[in-house]
Amino acid sequence: MTSRFRIPHTLVLLFLIMIAALVATWLLPQGSFQTAPDETGRMMVVPGSYAVHDERVRLSPAALFTAVPRALADSQAIIFFLLIVGGAIAVLRATGLIDALLGWLLRTIGSKPGVLILLGTAAFAAGSGTLGVSTEYIPFAAVLVGLCVAMRLDAMTAMGIMIGGYAVGYGVAWTNPYTVLVAQEIAELPPTSGIGYRLALFAPFVLISAHHVWRYARRVAADPGKSLMVGVDTPAPEATAQTPFERRHALIALIVLAAVAAMVYGISQHGWYLTELGALWLVVALAAGLVGRLGVDETAKRFASGAAELAVVALLVGFARSIALLLEDGQVLHTLVHAASMPLSRLGPELSAVGMLVMQTFINFFIPSGSGQAFATMPIMTPLADVAGIERQVAVLAFQFGDGFANLILPTNIVLMAILGMAGVPYDRWFRFAWPLMVKLMLASALALVIAVWIGYA
Repeated sequence: MTSRFRIPHTLVLLFLIMIAALVATWLLPQGSFQTAPDETGRMMVVPGSYAVHDERVRLSPAALFTAVPRALADSQAIIFFLLIVGGAIAVLRATGLIDALLGWLLRTIGSKPGVLILLGTAAFAAGSGTLGVSTEYIPFAAVLVGLCVAMRLDAMTAMGIMIGGYAVGYGVAWTNPYTVLVAQEIAELPPTSGIGYRLALFAPFVLISAHHVWRYARRVAADPGKSLMVGVDTPAPEATAQTPFERRHALIALIVLAAVAAMVYGISQHGWYLTELGALWLVVALAAGLVGRLGVDETAKRFASGAAELAVVALLVGFARSIALLLEDGQVLHTLVHAASMPLSRLGPELSAVGMLVMQTFINFFIPSGSGQAFATMPIMTPLADVAGIERQVAVLAFQFGDGFANLILPTNIVLMAILGMAGVPYDRWFRFAWPLMVKLMLASALALVIAVWIGYA
């Protein structure tokens, strides 16, 4: 009798990683870099200042459990945003808008899944590459899943389009304010400099991701039994091409479009983030419920029900944040950054550039925040690039690649876990789909970095 290994529930997997992080705080040297304020007052790591602490901090096993509520509190902004979005999506479903919209899309591109995959990947990549959009995609996960299921694809195809596009967008970002602009400022480079090369990389990387999703979608369309979602109930709206699109649906769609336009404007012009976006989706839920003739009570019931469905997703966010919290409390986060950066100073320019990619990918596991990773690693990478004879723009590009493409599979990435939770896609199924795509993108990244060294990318 044979037994088949099964990856545990995502909460169990994250807790196991938490245990490994706790053990690391017992075994690794505890130390830190010195920090100093820059001209804007932000605290920056001082290169070459890492020192081991004289006294060790020992975390008890109880820290595994106290870290979770602390991490939930630390992640409250995104958690509350998720609950509000879940409620708003439930209200939109109740009005019939999503079913009607999916019916219209089926009539338009129902026989052209390749068009959906290519244009969808490019659209999500463009949003992430310009405005740094990531969390804002969460509300649209269920809609995209419903469309793919109605086109006889599956939820995994939808996630490949959305998450693949999001990862590519961050990896080859043009003007992402959270990654490119922050890293270039730390490296003392002009804002958005080097954009020509990144624009040239955009189409090839989008095609790599879209082709990976397209090949999988073709297999599923030919044989639904090959879907990675077999045996998983996907909470997606059902729609047929005959679903009518009524006047009230058009009005609600205009409300949603106006909210999306306000979201883009607020993010780009006024620095809106989760608090303002959460308020915006509350307005959407209320307005949609009234226009959709649900009434105040029914709108409230639907909103509460939708928010309740995302309780597990909120826990996933908290557990993912707990990992980094344990490493910070145990004072080994800077130790990991220091250890990963040491070998790079002894490699040639091409290998140093690829080594920076590997390091940034490794560090992204512990610091999934793009701007946070930039502040922790770019002060170290910048002088290392100078020593290795590499243009600083290449070091920034290596940071982008490592930060962006690792987002595909890292369970510490709370945006990834939130999108998967919203779509009802188990992490272990997603990992089986995504790791080959990450390998393809990483190999292409290494080649792009070597070319960047050769052409003196600056």
